[in-house]
Amino acid sequence: MREFKRTDRVADQLQKELAVLIQREVKDPRLGMITVSGATVSRDLGYADIYVTLLGEQEPERIKENLQVLKRAAGFLRSQIAKRIKLRHVPELRFHYDESVVRGQHLSSLIDEAVSTDRARQADEEDDAGQGEETR
Repeated sequence: MREFKRTDRVADQLQKELAVLIQREVKDPRLGMITVSGATVSRDLGYADIYVTLLGEQEPERIKENLQVLKRAAGFLRSQIAKRIKLRHVPELRFHYDESVVRGQHLSSLIDEAVSTDRARQADEEDDAGQGEETR
């Protein structure tokens, strides 16, 4: 029994290589601060779905623009990966925006808001209870 499937190892290596390549080799001024947050590879190694996040960017237009830049650079990136990773066939790269980070931040802020509201309510109830005893 193997602990890691080959597709997982290839995906992990792709993620690492692309993180470096996108920052150093893609010279497009429209490209923001991109983080490669994940990669999955199809079982036949034909396709690799690459998930990216944009630092500080949440505007749909900017996200779309960055994905277009990456899509245009996919062939170049693929050729660079072929030089760095020993694979008979380098998977075709498909880029996707990873919303999980943004969603996580949003949920975290909602939780913080709920906790502070709950604390304020508890403090009000304690004040009301304390005043109720004094008036008796």
